[in-house]
Amino acid sequence: MRIATYNVEWMTHLFDEDGTPLADERWSTRYNVTRRQQLESLGIVFTALDADAILIVEAPDQNRTRDTVVALESFARLFDLRQSKAMIGFANQTEQEIALLYDPDRLELRHDPQGQFSGKKGDPEAPRFDGTFRIDLDIDATPDQVTFSKPPLEVAARTVDGTRFRMIGVHVKSKSPHAARGDDDVMRVSIANRRKQLAQCIWLRRRVEAHLTAGDSLIVLGDFNDGPGLDEYEKLFGRSGLDIVIGEGRPREERLFDPHAQRGPVPPGSARPPATARFYNDVEKRYHSALLDFIMISPDLLSNRPAWRIWHPFDDPKIYQLPELREALLAASDHFPVTLDIDLDASANPGAGV
Repeated sequence: MRIATYNVEWMTHLFDEDGTPLADERWSTRYNVTRRQQLESLGIVFTALDADAILIVEAPDQNRTRDTVVALESFARLFDLRQSKAMIGFANQTEQEIALLYDPDRLELRHDPQGQFSGKKGDPEAPRFDGTFRIDLDIDATPDQVTFSKPPLEVAARTVDGTRFRMIGVHVKSKSPHAARGDDDVMRVSIANRRKQLAQCIWLRRRVEAHLTAGDSLIVLGDFNDGPGLDEYEKLFGRSGLDIVIGEGRPREERLFDPHAQRGPVPPGSARPPATARFYNDVEKRYHSALLDFIMISPDLLSNRPAWRIWHPFDDPKIYQLPELREALLAASDHFPVTLDIDLDASANPGAGV
């Protein structure tokens, strides 16, 4: 079984309101890339991934006039992908949905949100992800109300031979101080964003703990907008949001695992840590790389021969030697896919699911 996560930059702009792909010569939101070029590049990447399920971060918009599922299934037909079915959870207002594109001959998937709906008043426990979480962010003895602008997608999954497991697809709040002016404002906004991101990760961690306690096989994947030692504010708060979700410092049976999320020295032969995203800095006139995308698994799945891969066009030598795929990855998005190959069969933990 192959599971993937892929942040596709502003995928919604590649479709009209009927969900028809816009394979034309107008510019996409990718610099110097037309909509046709981005769509064709995505077709190459999705075909090469050949995953049984792909979590798409920044999937096409869902609203009164647009339908995420229609757009993604139109995309799948355009490129004759075996991942022919799509699903989303709670829609959001950002035009960037969290969705799954999957092979219905390999998997049965169902949106299965956990927790109680809390409404605007909030809940200090772990409410449903489209609600409000109450937590004291700034230690002033007054609970703050935290929401997800992009509620995580909770999925009950079953393979065709009966193995049940759960997935949580995530797009955690960015820490970037957008619209901040001046050094003081940048610091203020960065700290506020970091606090909110940590609160979202605490909320997510509580859901993870509930699944681990229930004995569920669990895969948590997506764009965390965070990574080991990503910025100086991690030192200020003592740990990253990623540390919280993983369960850093907890006993092994309470921790999630992704080898790329582990702190440690730079891999031999590499000048920097692994990266899943590449952004152009217009001030410095150069690209910056970041490790933001992860696929974390529960401890029971470590015995199912998991193997992770970051589809980086320069860091992965096999991809680098395939010019068509290499160039497609560069044109398709500012993030690169991450895949998990894992044995999921009837002998695995039956857990809870569809």
